[in-house]
Amino acid sequence: MRLFTTVAGLRCYLHLRRSEQERAGQKLADANPVTVGLVPTMGALHRGHLSLIHRARQDNHLVVVSIFINPLQFGANEDFQTYPRTLEQDQQQCEQAGVDVVFAPTASELYGTVLSVNNALTQVLPPAAAIASLCGRFRPGHFEGVATVVTKLLNLVQPDRAYFGQKDAQQLAIVQRVVADLNVPVEIVSCPIVREMSGLALSSRNQYLTEEERSQATVLYRSLQQAEQLFRAGNLKSSDLLTAVQAELTTVPTVKPEYVELVDPVTLAPLEWVEESGLLAIAAHIGSTRLIDNVVLRNRQPILAIDGPAGVGKSTVVRQVAQTLGLLYLDTGAMYRAVTWLVMQSGVALDDQPAIAELVSQCQLELENQVKSLPSTPKVWVNGQDVTQAIRSAEVTAHVSTIAAQPAVSDR
Repeated sequence: MRLFTTVAGLRCYLHLRRSEQERAGQKLADANPVTVGLVPTMGALHRGHLSLIHRARQDNHLVVVSIFINPLQFGANEDFQTYPRTLEQDQQQCEQAGVDVVFAPTASELYGTVLSVNNALTQVLPPAAAIASLCGRFRPGHFEGVATVVTKLLNLVQPDRAYFGQKDAQQLAIVQRVVADLNVPVEIVSCPIVREMSGLALSSRNQYLTEEERSQATVLYRSLQQAEQLFRAGNLKSSDLLTAVQAELTTVPTVKPEYVELVDPVTLAPLEWVEESGLLAIAAHIGSTRLIDNVVLRNRQPILAIDGPAGVGKSTVVRQVAQTLGLLYLDTGAMYRAVTWLVMQSGVALDDQPAIAELVSQCQLELENQVKSLPSTPKVWVNGQDVTQAIRSAEVTAHVSTIAAQPAVSDR
C-alpha cells in the first residue's frame, strides 16, 4: 500500500498503474481495463468505512481511500479542531483491508493558499432546493464544502466508482446530483448503514460519547423503527410517521432533536405522503455531540430478476411470475434486441462504439406491459415504430450479444 500526501504523487502513481494495464492489454487481447474505486473519508475509520472499502475492493482492480478533514464543510462553531485525527491507525486498517493507495493531503495541498482568502476559492454550489431541508438548514455552507471537495477528489482520482454510505443520506443525494449535473463520468455506489448491536449507526463522532450517552443515543434508531412499523402497517402519512418518531424520542429527555423530517430520497423535497419511497431522517444532540440517522421507507412492489442462457424459457417464466404476483413485466432481452435492430437499420458498424453510444442516447424505447395473455409477445417500439416482430429475426439474434456487451448499451 502507498501513502501520498501530494497531488503530484497521487497523479503520477495512478498514471503509471493505468499505463501498465494498457501495456498488458496490448499483449493480452482479453485483458480488462483497470478499474479504480474511490472511498472518500475524513479518517477516524470504523466498520462503516471498512464496509465501503470492502465493497470497493470487490468491484475494482485498484482502491484509493482519501483521508482529508475538509475545513470547508465545518461551520464556525463546529468541531473542526477537535475532529478525531488518527492517520496512523487509519493506514493500518486500510492496509489490512487491501487498499492500494491512501491519499492524505493537507488543506493547503488540496486548496492552495486561496483557502484563507475570502471568496477566492472556486466552489461547487448544489441546487438550493437540495440544501433547504435536513442538515442544510442547520449547517450553512456545509454541503457547498462537501460538493467542492468531492468534485476535486473525483477530478484528481478519476475513479470508475466512488463509494458513499447511506447514513449521510443528504450528502449522498447531493453528490449524485452534482455528478449527474456536471456530467462526471463516475458511478456513485450507495452502501448500507452499518450499526452497532444496539442499533446505533456507526459514526466517527461516536468517539465523543460517554458510555451513558452511547446508550441514550440508541433512541434515534428505536424512534425510526417505531415509524417504520407504523409504515409497514399501512400508514403512509408524513405527520403520523413524524409523530411516532418524536414520541419515542421524548422517552430520553437528554436527547435533544434538531430535526425530524420525511423527504424524497432523491430530490430531498418534503413529503406529505410516501407514494414510492421516503427518507425519514433525524439529527439530534446528545450532550455536545451531534448525531444523524435515517431509514428509507419503500412503498413499492418487489423487483425480481431472472437470468440464464438463451433459449431456456426465461421470458416465459418471468411473465408467468409477473402475472401471478401482479407485477410489471420488463423484457430486458427485447430491449437489447431493439437496440441491435436500430444499429443495424442505421448502418452503423457493430464495433463502432462511439456511434452506437450516440444512437442509444437519442433513441426512445417503449415496451408494452402485457402479462394477462401469456401466449402473445409484448409489443416493442423504437422511436415510435413497432418492431415487435423485426427484433426476433435471425439477423438480430446473431448480433445481439455483440451489442449488449458494449458499456454504452448496458449502462444506458
